[in-house]
Order: sequence, then structure tokens, then C-alpha cells
Amino acid sequence: MNNLRIVFMGTPHFSVGILEAIQTAGIAIAGIVTVADKPAGRGQLLHESPVKQFGVQHQIPVLQPVKLKDPEFLSDLQALHADVFVVVAFRMLPAEVWKMPAKGTFNLHASLLPDYRGAAPINWTIINGDSETGLSTFFIDEEIDTGNVIKQIRMPISENESAGELHDRMMLEGGKLVVETLNAIADGSIVPVPQAEFTGVLKRPAPKLFKENTQINWEASPQTIHNLVRGLNPYPAAWTTWQNSKGERKNVKVFQTRISEQAGNGTGKLVSTKTQLFIDTTEKQIEILEFKMEGKKKMSAKERLMGNQAADWMIISN
Repeated sequence: MNNLRIVFMGTPHFSVGILEAIQTAGIAIAGIVTVADKPAGRGQLLHESPVKQFGVQHQIPVLQPVKLKDPEFLSDLQALHADVFVVVAFRMLPAEVWKMPAKGTFNLHASLLPDYRGAAPINWTIINGDSETGLSTFFIDEEIDTGNVIKQIRMPISENESAGELHDRMMLEGGKLVVETLNAIADGSIVPVPQAEFTGVLKRPAPKLFKENTQINWEASPQTIHNLVRGLNPYPAAWTTWQNSKGERKNVKVFQTRISEQAGNGTGKLVSTKTQLFIDTTEKQIEILEFKMEGKKKMSAKERLMGNQAADWMIISN
């Protein structure tokens, strides 16, 4: 029987999926730590993180420190008497926090460490065209994503899977892995492995996503472009700039593509039929299935093309 008391630290919806698995397993959640409420939207109303909403709904104490070294927060955290801290999609912790519980603090990371250390492993594994990924639990130490690995599982990636679809699968599998990790800590069966012992494996970075590294390069190979689009779907989305015959430019987010068998001529033109939209790249045409033009709602190509039948009604502006 698992008699551990844990404190959970996280923020987004992904973290809630892990929390639900822990609660379902009957493991005691002594408290939750998440970000402070922030104003959002036109009305600037205070927005509560999904993790806070879970805590309030299930009457679990919630701590929302602005500074993780704040003495009052550290005192409140210590008062929860947790055996283990579980971290999923949260901030980098100071030593005063991660060293606090007697049985350690561990993190769930969405890659097979030491590969893809960083903020966006789910996105980068798809952007790079990998056919396999995985999940790791590891004890937190002084650096980011470098601690001893406790458990790992491998997961295949399908040819056209998006980051959003992989995210949802990882949330389910991640909940199972975290529960397995907690049970192993409880019965003393863990054998953590230093990441330095993972020899002969890739150690690629997974940096944050910005405007600069999410723009589509239409001179890249069709597969590279397709991987970028699905690796950034649904957020933050790959983007480009389109220009019409009048010289007007619009930024466009591209959410879904398909590589056509039709050869491209490298003109960068947008070519449309009654229901389909293609881009001529250097090798093959790429079909755009779903996109969002600046100032418009997200729509399918078929929806956009109804009544807009010019063969080259837009061109790519690089």
C-alpha cells in the first residue's frame, strides 16, 4: 500500500491529467503549488491555472507563491509534511524547495532523457521527424532536466501525428508512469540511473518556441515543412506571410498540411482548385488543409475557397 504524502507542482492542463491519475490511485495529495492568478482577456479578469482549479474543486490546499524563496511560502510548504514533491510542467525550483522532502522531488519530462532537455520536447520530437519518443521521471537537481532517471517508457509517433495528439497520449501514459514511480518510491524498489550512464544516445535540445523558430521556410524539403506544421499544431502554430496581387500582406498560421504526389516547381505560389489549396515547393506541392489568416478565424482550405477560385490568388512572401 502506498502511504506517501505528496505535494504536486504544476500549471497547465497536461499537469491536471497527471493529478487525476495520482488521485485515482488513492495517493494522498497534501497540497498543490501553482502560479499566481494572472489577469487575462479584454476584461483583464484574474485567470486561475487549470491546476489551481483542480485543487479548489477537490478541496486540496493550494499555494501560489510569486517567489519560490519567499520565507512564508517555504514555511507553508514545510507545514504540509510531504514525503515527495511531484513536478509536472512548472518552474525551475530552488534548492530550498527540491531538497525539502525526505524522499526527494521528481519531475515528469516528455522525452527519453537525456534527449530533448528543455521546455518543448513534444514539439521538437515531431519537428525533427522522430518515429519514437517517450516519458521520463527523474529526480531534480541543480541543473535543468539533468537529474538521475527513475523510470522511462517508450512511445511510437505516427507519421502524421500532431503535437496536440501526442500531448494527449502522453498525458494518459504520464499519469501511469508517475503513479508507478510513486509506488516504487514507496516500496523502496527504485534504482535511479545517472544520465551520464546513458551512452550512445542523442542529446538534442528542446528550446522554447518563438516567432523566429516557428516560421515556415518554403525552400526546405516538403517533409521538413510538414513536420514543422504538425509539430507546432495546435500551439503556437507554424506561420508564414502571404501576399496578394495588390501587394497586401497577411501573416498566416498553418495548422495542417499534406504532402502531395504532384511535383512542385519551386515558385512558392499558392495554387487552388475548387476545394483544395496547394503550395509549389522545390520538390512537391504541399496541400494546406487548415489555416488561419490574420484577422480571420481558423478554417479549412475548402471553407476558404468557396467563391474564391483564382488559380494563383496569393503568393508566398518570404
